[in-house]
Amino acid sequence: MKTHTIVALLQDRPGVLSRVIGLIRRRGYNIESLAVGHSETPGVSRLTLVVESEDVEQVVKQLYRLIEVIKVSDVTDDPTVEREMTMIKLHAPPAVRHEIISMCSVFGARIVDVGTNTMIIEMTGTPGKVENFIEVVRPYGIKEMMRTGRIAMVRGTRGHNASEYVEPTTNGATVPVLN
Repeated sequence: MKTHTIVALLQDRPGVLSRVIGLIRRRGYNIESLAVGHSETPGVSRLTLVVESEDVEQVVKQLYRLIEVIKVSDVTDDPTVEREMTMIKLHAPPAVRHEIISMCSVFGARIVDVGTNTMIIEMTGTPGKVENFIEVVRPYGIKEMMRTGRIAMVRGTRGHNASEYVEPTTNGATVPVLN
């Protein structure tokens, strides 16, 4: 099964994310990763969705049917910059801390908290680099872990500049531009 990365611009309104997830769920796709947050344009959110499927063309078409969806693209085959963040709480007695600190240095990770026998590490990178880091520190004993999910942007001038798809209203809100 192929993994697809979909980037969408959504109106920032209550219930939009729930409708998007419901649509994906009804189609039977497995959501591997989901990240959503504010874009550069007020009132517009940017969503990065990673799904496992042979073909997601139907999902892209169905997403466009939701009123609050402004723009959708399958960027799987496009040149993109992808990042993910993880926070990991490790079992770290004083005797092994120097080893953990060395590994953090190699991966560009930051130690954000140190307890009596634990350390919390923050690491940001490509999904593959994050996965590699997790495997390297796993032998120390992962007590807790959280991953943000993948975020992606298309390289170069082509992309999803939200201001191209919305126009301001008199009260400062934005509305989608109807093509």
